Amino acid sequence: MAFCRLLIHVLLLFTLSSAHNDFFTSIGQMTDLLFTEKDLVTSLKDYIRAEESKLEQIKKWADKLDVLSAAATQDPEGFLGHPVNAFKLMKRLNTEWAELENLVLTDMSDAFISNLTIQRQYFPNDDDQTGAAKALMRLQDTYQLDTETIATGRLAGSSPDSSHHSVLTAEDCHDLGRVAYSEADYYHTELWMVQALKQLEQGETSATVDAITILDYLSYSVYQQGALKRALEFTKRLLELEPTHQRANGNLKYFEYQLGKQMKLKGREEAEEEEEESEGRKRRDRPDDYLPERRKYEELCRGEGLKMTPRRQSRLYCRYYDNNRHPKYVIGPVRQEDEWDRPRIVRYHDVVSEREMERVKELAKPRLRRATVHDPQTGKLTTAHYRVSKSAWLGAFEHPVVDRINQRIEDLTGLDVSTAEDLQVANYGVGGQYEPHFDFGRKDEPDAFEELGTGNRIATWLFYMSDVAAGGATVFTDVGAAIWPKKGTAVFWYNLHPSGEGDYRTRHAACPVLVGNKWVSNKWIHERGQEFRRRCGLQETD
Repeated sequence: MAFCRLLIHVLLLFTLSSAHNDFFTSIGQMTDLLFTEKDLVTSLKDYIRAEESKLEQIKKWADKLDVLSAAATQDPEGFLGHPVNAFKLMKRLNTEWAELENLVLTDMSDAFISNLTIQRQYFPNDDDQTGAAKALMRLQDTYQLDTETIATGRLAGSSPDSSHHSVLTAEDCHDLGRVAYSEADYYHTELWMVQALKQLEQGETSATVDAITILDYLSYSVYQQGALKRALEFTKRLLELEPTHQRANGNLKYFEYQLGKQMKLKGREEAEEEEEESEGRKRRDRPDDYLPERRKYEELCRGEGLKMTPRRQSRLYCRYYDNNRHPKYVIGPVRQEDEWDRPRIVRYHDVVSEREMERVKELAKPRLRRATVHDPQTGKLTTAHYRVSKSAWLGAFEHPVVDRINQRIEDLTGLDVSTAEDLQVANYGVGGQYEPHFDFGRKDEPDAFEELGTGNRIATWLFYMSDVAAGGATVFTDVGAAIWPKKGTAVFWYNLHPSGEGDYRTRHAACPVLVGNKWVSNKWIHERGQEFRRRCGLQETD
């Protein structure tokens, strides 16, 4: 009975609503969930031990009475003829069985349920699970991974430590397919349902999903992609397993009718060729989407972008840089490396210390919120599916380390940061990314930074505060540049030409993080306060 009550409590808890925290958008905040889960496991084990202790007491009592009653019933009159036995029988039935009843009815789950109730309010919700599922599909597309690679956890850059490797069960693959199906994404529905079916056929067992359910999804998803013949094949396989399946029987007739219709209209041979061509195309390509540069963006993320010619590359240098003999850097200049020439992008090495980076993360982590983008239609900040991260803003007055970092940016760039935006700290989530965008306000966004009153964003300074095992590059889609994260470095570029016009070559993106945890912080420097633009050695060649 106690166990039944426990199950009821757990089910009720999982229906409670909680504030949506977008956990999936920040690996940094998701780490807290691991410790929450660890605490719950400890609490659950305590409950199990308490239940086991209770059952052990009941078992000992039952074993003792089993032996006693077996002997007593051999000669009931002789047994009860002994006055002590008669007394103990009266006592057992009058008091000891009542005590046993109380022990059986004792609910050992109170502490666990109380802990779970407290922690449940901080759990992810359905949106987080869906967001994480979409992230896996985004990684699958961007890095051209097959479902088998993801399902087995064999990802490039992943730790060789086996404890870091998780596999997807047939049920997990089915759930991914269902998320895609709910979004009318039949391309990914097919891929993940096929993987789920494959794992079941290889002998994996599941209590929640079966081949019939998967084949039902598959027949419809391939039909929606125009592959009638394959839809018919999946339907026939389903009916072999369950001949009375109502929907499948209806689909069978419909698919056969449509195929027959095609044969009559175009001729059998031509229809079959068209079907094969359609099926092959649908298996290879996913549908086009809203981002015209999607292919180029993903190629750059994979390191397959345009390569700079040897002649241009020979003009890129590494140097010790003191910003025209700035007093702070004359004796200890920083290492500056050319990453790209047009537009000019430079990287500064070892410009922020480990201690400074950790302090910035500590300051930002409690304040991380879902990152927003500027909506040109409304002029407001809003969340967007193409920006998956959390960010926090740190003012110079909040901690000396922030003030020190701001001053360092000013010293190295020669630009006034007093009118710059606060230091933005960002942590990327599962498959975290920021699709191609401009940092500056375009002509069709005249009010982009009107509220700030500091003009347009003249330049961007970007700190990398973590290494990333795989993925996570900053790519410039217009020119083909790819900048890979390196902890303790910063990259810098101008967003505006000297005329004040936006430099459209600076359109850039943060590639999805495949494996690892990506932390960055950036400073957007504005026009106001710049009496003149110091190029600090970054003269551009057009």
